[in-house]
Amino acid sequence: MYTLSDFDYHLPEELIAQSPAHPRDHAKLLVYNRETGEITDDVFYNLGKYLPKDTKLVVNNSKVEKCRLMFEGGKRELFVTSVRNNNTIEALVRPGRKFKLGKTVELIEGITAEVTHVAEDGLRTMILSCDLDDPRLESYKYTPFPPYIEQNETLASEYQTVYAKDLGSKAAPTAGLHFTEELLESLKKQGIQKEEVTLHVGLGTFAPVKVENILEHDIHSEWYHINDETASSLNQTKHVTAVGTTSVRVLESVANDQGILSPGLGETDIYITPGYRYKRVDALITNFHLPKSTLLMLVAAFMGFNEMKRLYKHAIEKKYRFYSFGDAMLIL
Repeated sequence: MYTLSDFDYHLPEELIAQSPAHPRDHAKLLVYNRETGEITDDVFYNLGKYLPKDTKLVVNNSKVEKCRLMFEGGKRELFVTSVRNNNTIEALVRPGRKFKLGKTVELIEGITAEVTHVAEDGLRTMILSCDLDDPRLESYKYTPFPPYIEQNETLASEYQTVYAKDLGSKAAPTAGLHFTEELLESLKKQGIQKEEVTLHVGLGTFAPVKVENILEHDIHSEWYHINDETASSLNQTKHVTAVGTTSVRVLESVANDQGILSPGLGETDIYITPGYRYKRVDALITNFHLPKSTLLMLVAAFMGFNEMKRLYKHAIEKKYRFYSFGDAMLIL
């Protein structure tokens, strides 16, 4: 059985991408063939050279919310994780001592937040004195970039996929950031269709695994939707290429053991680790993930643990850019 330490690796800090490639589809692309073990280094706009002609791309059309509220130049912060109603929210806060249970905190002049509950993990339930969509709060809302990317609101539009529609994610489905409208049109002309599902990315996807026995980790659930038309279309195709781990989570959550997809919506807490047998994903486009993360475990389950280690070593040696704004990998 694999332990958490098995999924650790050293990444030089300069390989953590702080901004995306320009244009988006000019990111590097590492192509790995699971049958032959062959590695090819290319550029993302050449994706069509490698995809099977009969595949369908499954993308996550979730859109990133500006859920990070920062006041006093960032000295105080609410990271809204869920909205119960117009003015009752759950949020991570900073600094915690300012937001004690029962306290009413002034956020800006005329707007306060009352702390009504503090969970064991520090998550606060709060009642705002106005609606969350009050225009007075708009200038304090920021894009929730991951902590390893400096807050830079000029990159906000580039932290959305070109096909983002349904607002609800706390982080971007980053494998999809590499696509341009032109590349999608080019793939369409090749006969490669795009099908959309929705999975609202929550903080649980990025929550650190803190137990050495990875099977003891509790993964947070995330809301998903796959409609009748999409499920029917995919059930009629032989080959499916998932764009990103979030698309994988939807497909593998709704597939039965024969790989037949059922439409629906709900919450999924699927946790994929080595030993898992994939039911409906035949190829995967993904970025390079953080050490010890559940996303790295998902990728290792798809390509094999030893091969994952080999490819990550290759990517570091070839100076691929890592994480959300980094380069991509196609696993065939």
